[in-house]
Amino acid sequence: MPREQRRLAAIVSADVAGYSRLMSRDESGTLAALKGHRQELVDPLVTEHGGRVVKSMGDGLLLEFPSVVDAVRCAVAVQEGMAKRSAGMADEGRILFRVGINVGDIIVEGDDIYGDGVNVAARLEQLAEPGGICVSDRAYRDVRGRLNASFADSGENVLKNIAEPVRVWRWTGAAGPAVSVASRIELALPDKPSIAVLPFQNMSGDPSQDYFADGMVDDITTALSRIRSFFVIARNSAFAYKGKTVDARQIGRELGVRYLLEGSVRKAGSRLRITGQLIHTGTGAHLWADRFEGTLEDVFDLQDRVTVSVAGAIEPSVTHAEVERAWRVPTANLDAYDLLLRAIGEAELYSREGHDRALHLARQAVQLDARYALAHAHIASWLGRSKLYGWVTNEAEETAEGARLAHLAVQLDPNHPTVLAEAAFGLAHLTLDTATAIPWFDRAIALNPNSAMALGRGAIVRNFAGDYATAAEHADRAMRLSPFDPFMFAFSLARATSHLCRRELTDAVNWARKAAQENPRHAPTFRVLGAALAHSERLDEARAVIKRLLELQPAMSAAWLRQHRLLLADAAEYLIEGARKAGLPE
Repeated sequence: MPREQRRLAAIVSADVAGYSRLMSRDESGTLAALKGHRQELVDPLVTEHGGRVVKSMGDGLLLEFPSVVDAVRCAVAVQEGMAKRSAGMADEGRILFRVGINVGDIIVEGDDIYGDGVNVAARLEQLAEPGGICVSDRAYRDVRGRLNASFADSGENVLKNIAEPVRVWRWTGAAGPAVSVASRIELALPDKPSIAVLPFQNMSGDPSQDYFADGMVDDITTALSRIRSFFVIARNSAFAYKGKTVDARQIGRELGVRYLLEGSVRKAGSRLRITGQLIHTGTGAHLWADRFEGTLEDVFDLQDRVTVSVAGAIEPSVTHAEVERAWRVPTANLDAYDLLLRAIGEAELYSREGHDRALHLARQAVQLDARYALAHAHIASWLGRSKLYGWVTNEAEETAEGARLAHLAVQLDPNHPTVLAEAAFGLAHLTLDTATAIPWFDRAIALNPNSAMALGRGAIVRNFAGDYATAAEHADRAMRLSPFDPFMFAFSLARATSHLCRRELTDAVNWARKAAQENPRHAPTFRVLGAALAHSERLDEARAVIKRLLELQPAMSAAWLRQHRLLLADAAEYLIEGARKAGLPE
């Protein structure tokens, strides 16, 4: 039997991002453009850098190089060349490659190559952004310092059908991908009518009124979410498309929904006009369109009418009574409503300054309407954030105020899912009263099973109570309901924490790494990641993570963590022990 032929090589796997979308849009044009890119740019560069095309698979290429330095240099040249060739083109018509590079032992059969080295390159390609490059740690070590190219550490990633996690480095030398990472993701449709409410266009001619249009969308999304027969994407993920022109069918694939609601808001003096249109993402057809006009005093009635029309167009069996039950007029004072919308916009900046402005505006709102439950709940939640980030000025007073307002908010409106979720989140962080907070989360989810916020924030708090399995499950559900959520880092951190507390260290590291990538300034993530790495005996990595933690929170110490303990005692000590092992001061 002939001996198996093997050799060490640099393997490059590349494909066209969104190839199916491009082909469905313009098959002949896409094939012609791709052929031109191959003949005029890609193939000459491969030859110039000493590589060979192993095989071409429709939109994919498998390349082999004897030198990993030449492989990476070629890939960078291709991506930079493609960026220049597609400059000025509309996003939906651009051809962009994703590239994965690995170095490893390969099996050679004729002109073809096989083996784990090839498989890892293919998996890295799937992680790359359109226009981007991902390289394995082994490949990165060989090119580090030898090329004028920058790479960012993406941590260890679990790759499909690869036994061990692979540390991944992303090329950061390009101006940036023209298509978001999200454009690669295609989610399956739920088994119920599914919809996303896209940001409404502000037609008022005043950009400062964007917050009002955004608030309208938030209210309509919440009302639709409370119809139990619907699957509704969270507002935070729908807002990832704000200001972008994206094909409805692409959004449907990325969010995993059958319907989109888009529209506009015009606010002129006391007059208000809302337009809306419902689109089927499978065909791009418009199923319904209408216009609603009134005064500012009619704002909630207009939103209700939009919701009724949309619900009826999607599912005729949904009655007007069901929609009316889903609606809750938050306040009769429109000035208070306006102030809270502004406050929410400030809080979403996640800065100390924005946070302080949000509290100030929300407190003004409750001065105008002392029974405004949602404003009280937001204040309680934001005071909990103050404590978490060390932004408090008088901890005892702010803790007492937040706890009081959380209970007041739920007393004023015990059937509003957002009130329940915000109040529960604040109360748990301020007082660790999970016995009260978790039933509030449960009620919020019962009232609105589409609430990614109630599920995701509740996952964090369930870890405080030691319910680690439910925390992981609810974090996963939140991710599906809001796949592009700016709060995604917290959902990932909830997963990481649940695994750390169960001593499942590989999963804890992987999820904490993901959370750190999603928000590199969220200090609590680095406590969990540092502890998980230390307990895994990966001390060099753990020390680097704790060093980063201390850069973000210089006053952080084991004593601080004990004083502000959120986890159960044994879980908290396990986290602290790992962090101390990695260099956290006592």
